[in-house]
Amino acid sequence: MTTHVDPANPWVFSTRELGRRAGAMRAFHRDVPAPGDDRRIGLDVLAVPPGATIVLDVRLESVTEGVYVSGTASAPLAGECARCLDDLTDHVTVEIGELFAYPDSVTDETTDEDELPRVADDHVDLEQTVRDAVVLTLPLAPLCSDDCPGLCPECGERRADLGPDHGHETLDPRWAALRERMPN
Repeated sequence: MTTHVDPANPWVFSTRELGRRAGAMRAFHRDVPAPGDDRRIGLDVLAVPPGATIVLDVRLESVTEGVYVSGTASAPLAGECARCLDDLTDHVTVEIGELFAYPDSVTDETTDEDELPRVADDHVDLEQTVRDAVVLTLPLAPLCSDDCPGLCPECGERRADLGPDHGHETLDPRWAALRERMPN
């Protein structure tokens, strides 16, 4: 199956200058906008905001079986603390290292299509590669601080805002009838 790419897409890099000469290399620095909500980079609780600038510093190197892409991607993150639900921001820099197989190469013929990306029309599309690298580095439960006390399970208020004497009286339901008969 041949995939076509849009060369105008900022995530797409041309490999034409490399040819198929093993060892040919080209470096790129590119600022690309993060995709919108439908193709969001991240998790539900922490992600790259849509439209935020992702900085790509990558090298494309021609190897026998394809084009090896290496480098870094840096991006801002926004989300919420998994304990207290406060907004939080962060920054992530991930290492990228991915082989894009040439069409009709041994690697192309011996791997499944979802196993390895492919060079398509002399271009490589780095969006999925960057997405995978970012998602793998994100915490599943991001915290605003390591010692975040979270929310009170009874009233839902932030424990950090509540005093040390905060508590909720819990009455065993079996004693509720007696409490109603007690004088105030």
